[in-house]
Amino acid sequence: MKVAVLISTYNGDKFLKKQLDSILSQTYKDIDICIRDDGSKDDTVKIIREYMQEFQNIKFDEGQNVGFLKSFYMLLQNNDEYDYYSFCDQDDVWESIKIESLLSELKKLDNNKPNMAFSDSDYYDEQLNFISSGDKNKTPSFRNSLVECISQGMTMIVNKKLRDIIIEKKVENVVFHDQWTYMIASSMGNIVYVKESLVKYRRLENNVTSEGKGFLEIMKWRIRKLVLDNGFKKFKNQILEFKNLFYNDLSKENQELLNLFTKGYNLKNAIKKFVYPKRFRMKFIDEIMVRILFLFGVL
Repeated sequence: MKVAVLISTYNGDKFLKKQLDSILSQTYKDIDICIRDDGSKDDTVKIIREYMQEFQNIKFDEGQNVGFLKSFYMLLQNNDEYDYYSFCDQDDVWESIKIESLLSELKKLDNNKPNMAFSDSDYYDEQLNFISSGDKNKTPSFRNSLVECISQGMTMIVNKKLRDIIIEKKVENVVFHDQWTYMIASSMGNIVYVKESLVKYRRLENNVTSEGKGFLEIMKWRIRKLVLDNGFKKFKNQILEFKNLFYNDLSKENQELLNLFTKGYNLKNAIKKFVYPKRFRMKFIDEIMVRILFLFGVL
């Protein structure tokens, strides 16, 4: 089974070699590293071309800057010959058994459905000094995917069926490619969660997500991204687009969930979400916060 490791690079010369080395050292060897550079201005392209001289399983597209979301979409679109696909950041480090461990679980599932496997990750600073462990004992669900992404992109492997659905449904309102992938798999396919940290997640100052940050940093990130940068509106638009594309493919329970999240604000609907009997978020404090947001119609 051939695996495509998809990397969108942008000004990543500082840490890219470590990441490439960890992929090339995987115990599972039937892989291609498919890289699209998103208009880097540093030595990223030079590093990639140096590796290509030594390793024949690296495919490279030097592109224009379109942003990481469109860049990952283009990587999926331009590489259709693989059995499985693994998203990859440019600055992390993978454990040598990452692909083998996830793939062994993914192969057990019905491959006619959009399936995904993902692992835990731990957090490291720029020098790869350990910071903290990532959240453990996650419970994937479509309900959770509407308000949280517990499956980081660099911890995932998806099958071709899931890749094909992403490509077939042209979208405009995706916030994060990994959350969109999680929504599809959790609503129409299967998800395997491997309770093992298989990625060293390097925390940088400009990381686009809040994982691995302290409480005050997380609060600042949320205010900046969700309030000042219209983040709540973007998440609402993402859910609405998901409903428009996939509503008829979903179970009755998931259809009812989407209806709750896409109706215009009224007090009755807000209360229904506020008292919903099943949990949405992993952390208790986050669950309280999201319920309050439901009540006031913010989300």
